[in-house]
Amino acid sequence: MEPDQIRIAYMGTPEFAVAPLKQLIEEGYRVVAVITAPDRPAGRGKKISQPAVKQYITEQHPEIQVLQPENLKDIGFIRQLEALRPDIQVVVAFRMLPEAVWRIPRLGTFNLHASLLPQYRGAAPIQHAIMNGETETGVTTFLIDHQIDTGNILLQEKVQILEGETAGELHDRLMATGSDLVIRTTRGLAHGTLEAKPQDQLLSPATELKRAPKIHKEDCRINWNLQGRSIVNLIRGLSPYPGAFTVLDKGEPEQPICKIYQASFQEVNPIHPPGTLTTDGKKFLEVSLVDGILLVESIQLEGKRKMGVAEFLAGTRIISGRYRFS
Repeated sequence: MEPDQIRIAYMGTPEFAVAPLKQLIEEGYRVVAVITAPDRPAGRGKKISQPAVKQYITEQHPEIQVLQPENLKDIGFIRQLEALRPDIQVVVAFRMLPEAVWRIPRLGTFNLHASLLPQYRGAAPIQHAIMNGETETGVTTFLIDHQIDTGNILLQEKVQILEGETAGELHDRLMATGSDLVIRTTRGLAHGTLEAKPQDQLLSPATELKRAPKIHKEDCRINWNLQGRSIVNLIRGLSPYPGAFTVLDKGEPEQPICKIYQASFQEVNPIHPPGTLTTDGKKFLEVSLVDGILLVESIQLEGKRKMGVAEFLAGTRIISGRYRFS
């Protein structure tokens, strides 16, 4: 079958879902509708914000219908979807689908996940892979079933995690790799050349499954008693969003929050207690650790914008040996 003969309903919300959608359209597939989250208030002003996928379609392909159901089990929405007669439904960074939705297309509904399943099932696979110090991850397409991220695997592509790479940087590389995988998966389903394999086949008895649950605020606070590499991995995994944070303790009642977006670790014999700050007031800011020092490179003081350490020190007084992160 030619691409323009394949009717696709595309489901996705954030920026990660835009690139695969764009590539499907550019490859000539017939996207009959885009299903995304409802518009929501966002930011300090609570201004109504459109999902990234809707923004892309509205600006670049207004001829494509956009559906924004509040309830995926709503019978009116399901009938709308059935009337579109999709051959395939492609899901990228969307909600869990009810069976009445994922069973609609004749060739199946598949999801793109940013890990090598069955590892890192969950909402934040990119962040958790970096936070855990992994050196390899990837993307997976799989057929959706009743449970989250457990369906039979269609295709996978491995990706190396680069030294010092942040979650934001890895996100962009996986988005590009994932877009190619979506095209290959769509083509394979259309031509009947893919064999879906149960995830259990990829597991050995000794395999430890690692999870990727949603990240909450309490997960983002830096524990300065951890090993240096673990702290750097946490910072990388939470950069640029939501950001690893700490409290600037000046020995005063007011203790502003700082977010650290980039840092490096040096293994040396510790001189000060963990969290103690050392600086020349101009170019460097060091944090004492149990096994070395953390060199802060990019930081944001509460109420300020993100900046390099030299700019931060120019506007923030730090007394070496007395001030600390806690």
